[in-house]
Amino acid sequence: MSVVAVAGATGYVGGRLVPLLLERGHTVRILTRSSAKLRDVPWSGDVEVVEGSLEDRETAGKLVAGADVVYYLVHSMGGDEDFERTERRCALNTATAARTEGVGRIVYLSGLHPEGELSRHLASRTEVGEILLSSGVPTLVLQAGLVIGSGSASFEMVRHLTDVLPVMPAPRWVRNRIQPIAVRDALHYLAEAATLPAEVSGTYDIGGPDVLTYSEMMRGYARMAGIRQPLVIALPVLTPWLAAQWVNLVTPIPRNLAIPLVESLQHDCVMRDTSINDVIPPPEGGLTGYLRSVELALIKIEAGAVETSWATAHAVSAPAEPLPSDPEWARRKVFTDAREKATTAAPDRVWEVIEGIGGENGWYSLPLAWSVRGWMDKLAGGVGLERGRRSRKHLQLNDVVDWWRVEVLEPGKLLRLRAEMKVPGGAWLEFGVEPGEDGGSVFRQRAVFFPRGLAGRAYWLAVLPFHGLIFKGMADRITAAAELERAA
Repeated sequence: MSVVAVAGATGYVGGRLVPLLLERGHTVRILTRSSAKLRDVPWSGDVEVVEGSLEDRETAGKLVAGADVVYYLVHSMGGDEDFERTERRCALNTATAARTEGVGRIVYLSGLHPEGELSRHLASRTEVGEILLSSGVPTLVLQAGLVIGSGSASFEMVRHLTDVLPVMPAPRWVRNRIQPIAVRDALHYLAEAATLPAEVSGTYDIGGPDVLTYSEMMRGYARMAGIRQPLVIALPVLTPWLAAQWVNLVTPIPRNLAIPLVESLQHDCVMRDTSINDVIPPPEGGLTGYLRSVELALIKIEAGAVETSWATAHAVSAPAEPLPSDPEWARRKVFTDAREKATTAAPDRVWEVIEGIGGENGWYSLPLAWSVRGWMDKLAGGVGLERGRRSRKHLQLNDVVDWWRVEVLEPGKLLRLRAEMKVPGGAWLEFGVEPGEDGGSVFRQRAVFFPRGLAGRAYWLAVLPFHGLIFKGMADRITAAAELERAA
């Protein structure tokens, strides 16, 4: 089998493609900025890891050296203002390295788009495809529309818009025609691309068997979810920018990701031809219809079996440095709120409650206050509280929990969450448990805030009066919940 290199292995699609490639017997090398992010990923021990970024030529060379196939699954969705230059540099470095190292094939997952003028994000993705195609290495560019699967940004956007609003004033693009593709079918085309002969090179559209309007997709979701059909009213006055703000408020999708998603829906998004069938036949049993893909996604969500999600893959901010814990604090301004509580519950029971915090289980203290703070964050363009969790019961390093991200996870002992909400400084929330001296256990909870300038100090002082209620109530209710489980 082939040696395969994957750039974007920690993304939504890449995180599902890697185990599929391993299952098919390929040797897989992946690129990540930090190998620590992979600690709890089931397949992490089966791949070779290269740390770094494609912005660095040397790193790109290390990734593709000796590879038969290179998968390019990185993109700028939610990127910074200078994303076009970054994407161009990464693509050029990869193309040069692939040509120099004698790579047999490049596979790039791009997006369906119309002819004519494109949004900045779609134009950048198109340019990346052109750079890779001109590398001199046989290249397959697969252009997909909305990818539907548990945890995908496209599916979450449809789901939350339909769940929340029975009557929805919507942008006029809800009438545009869209050809979604089930994530399993997108993975089929990607995995099969590794086996193609060298003479196959070019751009191919991929999509599912159904062409729908966005409003029809919402009604289809409602049908499969067993909820009322939404009344969708298309308004011509909602510009893409305004529509992105609306999507940001109503769904878990943050503003910087909502903008490129909305921009991609401004025109019909359908396959121009089916020539992909001449290169890669459809999967055995045929392509997955939209309703079936929604059904499969809902089954996985209900079972808590979502392998990857857009939220885990999409970093809202640059990874923070590890939380200081020793004498270095003396050189930085830091505010803390620490709580400790003894409980009759065993440590493993307390840990079950800790590991299940957030999402549907909530935060065990003043839910209205958490909800208000979440909406404030949404209005400021942040992620809010609606991202939820990948799994209802279990966490992995780098998982998302509402507006937090798992930064440290020591099973049975310690959970540290880093805030990704809009806040003037760095914020962490930490939970720990250890055996008590006379049986039971000791629960520890700590909020840590490193203010940024005067605004950060003012923010801490403004919320300080609420800490006695929120953090004390949280400690009391977490331990009480653990004791109730023990009694049960």
